[in-house]
Amino acid sequence: MDDTDRQLIALLRKDARTTVATLAGKLGVSRGTVTNRLRKLEDEQVIVGYSVRLRPDAEPNQIRAWMGVRVDGNQTRAVIASLLGEPGIAALHDTNGRWDLLAELRAETMTELSQVLERVRLIKGIANTETSILLASYR
Repeated sequence: MDDTDRQLIALLRKDARTTVATLAGKLGVSRGTVTNRLRKLEDEQVIVGYSVRLRPDAEPNQIRAWMGVRVDGNQTRAVIASLLGEPGIAALHDTNGRWDLLAELRAETMTELSQVLERVRLIKGIANTETSILLASYR
């Protein structure tokens, strides 16, 4: 993945329904280039699907969790690219302190959450993770 791929993914994360023409204009490339890159990212399973984002309170029974991720060595960019392709990750943040990254996870069931955790643990470059399930929000 290069900077154009990362910019493309960032645009799609903001609005997965953005047209190829609009994406091409924002990236300064042709529509064919965007189409080819999307196909490549999908074929390589960097992009594994497209989804709708809802307000957090729109799904009160959805399981939410926070995962701290420690990256092994100098592999942060590769790990971020892999995590951005994980459909169970609703948000990803670069942090300082104990964890290099903080991921917000969402799942419909505990089984689904377990599958997300398993896929994340298999990502090359992740040294350690710690997950906490969100029980309640007060503000």
